[in-house]
Amino acid sequence: MASVGASREPAGTSKHPPAHGDLEDIELSLLLEGVFRQYGFDFREYAPASLRRRVWRRVFAEGLQTISALQDKLLHDPACMERLLLDLSINVTAMFRDPAFYLAFREKVVPILRTYPFTRIWVAGCSTGEEVYSLAILLEEEQVYDRARIYATDINESVLDRARSGVFPLDKMREYTQNYIKGGGTRAFSEYYLAKYDGAQFQRSLIENVVFAQHNLVSDHSFNEFNVIICRNVMIYFDRTLQERVHRLFFDSLVTFGVLGLGHKESIRFSPHEAGYEELDPSEKLYRKVG
Repeated sequence: MASVGASREPAGTSKHPPAHGDLEDIELSLLLEGVFRQYGFDFREYAPASLRRRVWRRVFAEGLQTISALQDKLLHDPACMERLLLDLSINVTAMFRDPAFYLAFREKVVPILRTYPFTRIWVAGCSTGEEVYSLAILLEEEQVYDRARIYATDINESVLDRARSGVFPLDKMREYTQNYIKGGGTRAFSEYYLAKYDGAQFQRSLIENVVFAQHNLVSDHSFNEFNVIICRNVMIYFDRTLQERVHRLFFDSLVTFGVLGLGHKESIRFSPHEAGYEELDPSEKLYRKVG
């Protein structure tokens, strides 16, 4: 997952939220409770500093002055809730982002996948899909894609629709090509997409074995057993209690000797199941379940 770009505040509106105080805490708590009870999305255990910034951004973008006013509007206007959901879903991503992770995946995870007759992979918090297409390309080049099924999930149906479309900005292709090469790519990256106007349409064959589905890491349960779970740069936005809950979900969803891949700023250290993993590549946060 990654971050939605900053919204443009209406003219004459302050770009900075008021000073943090008790009243703001009450307003924010009531808004999150209302969102959960009305729409079922639970952001109550997200990291408060990031959450507060994103809520105030939406307050200003809606032309409002208080969090309470935003609460009133979104409870009666589902379209406003959709806009807030985009703000609260962290959607900064890129193809082959952190190329060293993909290189390590090729070298240390793919040999494990070759030992299975069939592989189930969960990309949790897949956002607009760049990570999913990157993984599909890697598996195709390593000749294990035909024996794999990728489950790509996110809380936000809007970003899932964009992921299904497989269209990414054409002006990003130079950056993505460099990432692909550094990540151990073995072909010409341009083979995988067709340039159309200002977009790059990626081959539909790359998602033949992909299931896109809405899933909320906060409230939903496991839905299968997986050989690999990748969830990168998502849990950094959760508080400790929620991180522990998600770690438990992943541990319970992995088969024995299954692989967990996290983001650079994330770790299994101090998680409830730290002792249940061995390090495959500690620098790239790849772990293997052994407990």
